Amino acid sequence: MRAASGEELPSFEEIYAWAGDDLASVPWARLAPHPLLVMWLNGRSAPAAQPPALVVACGLGDDAEELASRGYSVTAFDVSATAITQCRRRFPASRVRYQVADVLGLPDAMTRRFSLVAEINTLQSLPRPDRPRAVAAIAGTVAPGGLLFVRCQAGGEGEPEAAERPWPVWRSELAGFTAAGLIQADLIDQAPVPAQHPFLRLIYQRPAGP
Repeated sequence: MRAASGEELPSFEEIYAWAGDDLASVPWARLAPHPLLVMWLNGRSAPAAQPPALVVACGLGDDAEELASRGYSVTAFDVSATAITQCRRRFPASRVRYQVADVLGLPDAMTRRFSLVAEINTLQSLPRPDRPRAVAAIAGTVAPGGLLFVRCQAGGEGEPEAAERPWPVWRSELAGFTAAGLIQADLIDQAPVPAQHPFLRLIYQRPAGP
């Protein structure tokens, strides 16, 4: 994997493999569900009939387990086989269906299948040339009437690119979700620390009709 600068970066599999059992050394590992996802779920009624949910690039599984604990029937994938192995070790009695998959080449069985899709900090970890494909693929997993939860750092076009991930997401890149047929239903735009990039928390919905 290369950054926009052309520098070769370690793959996600390499990062998880190097971490071994020191899971906290994975740069983005919280070892807890993302607080913005928890906050949003707390404001919603519990699902009535175990609707299908998908966690994109699930990492070490905490967001997937949170959704499962709230009554969703969860599928979670990551491109790193080591990460998926760690999910199964951490949660041996889990009801989550963990699998290895690449957001840039998702199986057809995921197309328009999920009532809720959670995408947290994946786009900002991908090189910019890969993002349009990733956005289209993620949007394509949302079922009619379904919701997409997105959390990412926001950046302005033309800002200098950092040497390492994360690379903040441009609004023009997020526009790919609406171009793929989703409707933006909600937006939180905040900067928790003035020196940091603002974060965005967006909710999209696919219209229920054909």
